[in-house]
Amino acid sequence: MTADLAEPVMPDHAAFAMRLARNIKGEVLFDRANRGRYSTDASIYQVDPVGVVVPETIDDVVAAMAIARDEGVPVLPRGGGTSQCGQTVNRALVIDCSKHLRRVLQVDAEARTALVEPGLVLGHLNNALRGEKLFFPVDPSTHARCTIGGMAGNNSCGSKSIRYGLMADNVRAIEAILSDGSQHRFGVIPDNLGERIPATVADLIQRLRVLGASEADEIAARFPRQLRRVGGYNIDALTPAARASGRDNLARLLVGSEGTLAFSAAIELTLHPVKPRKVLGICQFPTFRKAMEASKHIVALQPEAVELVDRTMIDLGRGIPIYRATIEQMLLGEPDSLLIVEFHGHEDGPLLAKLAELEALMGDLGHPGVVRAVDPAPQADIAAVREAGLNIMMSMKGDGKPVSFIEDCAVDLDDLADYTERLNGVFERHGTKGTWYAHASVGCLHVRPVLNMKDPADVTRMRSVAEEAFALVREYKGSHSGEHGDGLVRSEFHEQMFGARIVRAFDTVKQAFDPIGLMNPNRITQPPRMDDRTLFRYSPGYGAASGFTPKLDWSDHPGALGGMLGAVEMCNNNGTCRGFDTGVMCPSYRVTRDEVHLTRGRANTLRLALTGQLGADAMTSEPMAEAMALCVSCKACKRECPTGVDMAKMKIEVSAARAERHGVKWRETLIAELPRYAPFVSQLPMVANLRNNLPPLRWLTERFFGLSAARRLPKWRRDKFLDGEAPGEATGDAPGDATGSAAGGAPASRRGDVYLLADTFNRYFEPENLRAALKVLAAAGYRAIVPRTGGRPLCCGRTWLAVGMVEKAREEAARTMRHLSHDLPIIGLEPSCLMTLRDEFRSLLPGAETDRFAERAMLLSEFIAREQPELSLRAMPGTVRVHGHCHQKAFGAFPDALAMLRLIPKLSALPIASSCCGMAGAFGYQAETQAASRAMAEADLLPAVRAAAAHHYIVADGTSCRHQIRDLAGREAVHSVRLMERALQTG
Repeated sequence: MTADLAEPVMPDHAAFAMRLARNIKGEVLFDRANRGRYSTDASIYQVDPVGVVVPETIDDVVAAMAIARDEGVPVLPRGGGTSQCGQTVNRALVIDCSKHLRRVLQVDAEARTALVEPGLVLGHLNNALRGEKLFFPVDPSTHARCTIGGMAGNNSCGSKSIRYGLMADNVRAIEAILSDGSQHRFGVIPDNLGERIPATVADLIQRLRVLGASEADEIAARFPRQLRRVGGYNIDALTPAARASGRDNLARLLVGSEGTLAFSAAIELTLHPVKPRKVLGICQFPTFRKAMEASKHIVALQPEAVELVDRTMIDLGRGIPIYRATIEQMLLGEPDSLLIVEFHGHEDGPLLAKLAELEALMGDLGHPGVVRAVDPAPQADIAAVREAGLNIMMSMKGDGKPVSFIEDCAVDLDDLADYTERLNGVFERHGTKGTWYAHASVGCLHVRPVLNMKDPADVTRMRSVAEEAFALVREYKGSHSGEHGDGLVRSEFHEQMFGARIVRAFDTVKQAFDPIGLMNPNRITQPPRMDDRTLFRYSPGYGAASGFTPKLDWSDHPGALGGMLGAVEMCNNNGTCRGFDTGVMCPSYRVTRDEVHLTRGRANTLRLALTGQLGADAMTSEPMAEAMALCVSCKACKRECPTGVDMAKMKIEVSAARAERHGVKWRETLIAELPRYAPFVSQLPMVANLRNNLPPLRWLTERFFGLSAARRLPKWRRDKFLDGEAPGEATGDAPGDATGSAAGGAPASRRGDVYLLADTFNRYFEPENLRAALKVLAAAGYRAIVPRTGGRPLCCGRTWLAVGMVEKAREEAARTMRHLSHDLPIIGLEPSCLMTLRDEFRSLLPGAETDRFAERAMLLSEFIAREQPELSLRAMPGTVRVHGHCHQKAFGAFPDALAMLRLIPKLSALPIASSCCGMAGAFGYQAETQAASRAMAEADLLPAVRAAAAHHYIVADGTSCRHQIRDLAGREAVHSVRLMERALQTG
């Protein structure tokens, strides 16, 4: 049992928090920082909860609901917290199901059903079903992080709804906990009547049936006939017509109720057979309207999905490194809009025939040219772009962002072109424009006008656009809520869309299920105004607080604090960092599943701190330190977060603020000053290595420095690398003067000079790597220069940045740039050091000179890939398993590492699919982060290393990664340059 009851718990809720802590096994989080992290979802709203419970079991949920009922505090069930409309924020007790309530309880492959807990992520469910060749077909773009309970709450849809329907069509039953504490399985109505049903539940069901009968005609007249209708309650399931069609399932009523009627303790789902093959055709259109006009014709080909990508998404996606190449491959020329058409099946022949039909159709419509994607790899890349559509749109820098409030209106396909054209006219009249993407197959396009929610005038403009847009939807007899639900943003408009009588029926349903108003009140029924700014993330008075000045350059972003606040605000809470199918992000969340240890959680903590919402001195507070404690600065978020939230850089600012206020501890000083004392300590390597061999010294270093006695520190080498082993300008050599080999290897045709960054770690702990680099570069025809400094060797400054000593790092950056001043490539072996030159130097010493310097910095493998020198390499039959350093992956350099190794004849280089190794500099040596470090390694990397055959090579270019593999898996990993050296034809 965990009870985080540190101040400031709201005084009137302290006793409530203590009751919860005494009576449940899970976590109870009532402090200001945790409440702040749960105050937002992916909408424009922010509402502080009363507190948060993270239940371990359903019994915890029952107990928490009972205590909340007794205390008069509302309850809000929550999954991934990715809702677009404000459903998962409220002045209530949040029950976060995503950490523990994520089991698959039962799978009946013959009946094609699964019973699951509400916190189970959709992607994890489908992974578990692979062996049965079944899947759950409702597939929102957030499938890697959305929970089944959240999907049920929102009546989620996804791209394949044209084929499989909505969540309501695929939920067979829900085992629910009602506000009075009673529990019941809601399913097909005849199954819900019988002698064993409690009288209160039987009465509830009878009242619902009476309501359905009395309102059947009004429902038939007023409910939109679109497939994509998720607004309000699904009271059409209560009508005689529903009984006649077999749709009289009370689970349909709970689906889409947004946690306002009951808590879903278990959900029974309908599964479908997997179609193992698919093909994609990407249709190109000169205008947006032409794409809309074509949609109804494409649907006639019976595709699995038809998804729109508009010009804005194309342009923004090109600006995001991880998506740039994929988008280029999707284009023929410069189209204005794309439609991605999917066909699924069991055999290639019929699918390729479907593609041919699509190509013929496009020719008939006057839009010839369809990009085919028939192989899994490009299909996965295209899917990643499409699924990141929202985040790509939100990658716009500045206060103006595409805002979700009319996002998923749905109309008939026959009306789609006219509706979208008229809606664009609405945007133009109000001085804005909209971004468009998503489900052209069902007339439900996600459109977001670009507005500034900090500007009262744009808030007024938002309401005007909403009212005009919904008037258009009514005119076309469409649905004002076609996928993302109601929440705060659309509930207010139910009466306009459905009429007063239907809204009263919604009120009746809410009253019947929840007469005491316990469950997520004022959503769907009795809502506030959607433009109430007191409920906004950017409420009146929002802005940067005084007392903090950033140390780094943030001018790439507009806004307060030199742009830092704008950089933090790039997090839109959509939660890509919660996924487990990304490359690296976010390693700490993967092992804890705690919101505080998530990129989103850290960004929210920072935003609240920078704007004074966590009190004075929040940047140097313990809650802020806790939020950053498990961040390993992997930089994965810089690349994998579609909006580019750079938490590694933000952590430097937090560390610098704490260092300035509290000073630097002994351990951090020991880490930071390594490059300064290393030349001296390396003179006595036997003494320096005593700590590893004497248990009492290990105990002392843990006691006084917090360095775990369970871990061996890097071994100091007697044969350290010396600058004199390579040419250096201090000896009189100038770039371009030397001839022949620089390291005693076979002479090569002269190509030029390069700088070799002899980093601290390889210099003193693994010098053979630098010597191998000299040989490989010489064999490639390059003289590698290690400049003489007249004193201490050059360093990237990363160790100082790691502990927040920014000014010392800035001095080191300036010193390094002075000594590497010739316009030569700068080649590095250690990814974390080399990428510091390419990344942090720009923030330490911004300007054109640093930009030019950074562009010269590259890893050896990147340099080989760029220059493509002729290397004479002998065959090395075998297999190498390659682990990519986080910074290699963050800067897109890992493919070059694989490509370099594949130059070796008959050597098969296979990447290890892994997140962070968990060592992360000193992180893996710290006593307090041992468990997290080991868990990160055990998630992917170590099992893959252990599974590798004994004769397979293991390669890891990061010093930390090699140490983690050796210490925890007992395998020796080497730098890729060592294999290249071994393969050299040396005569």
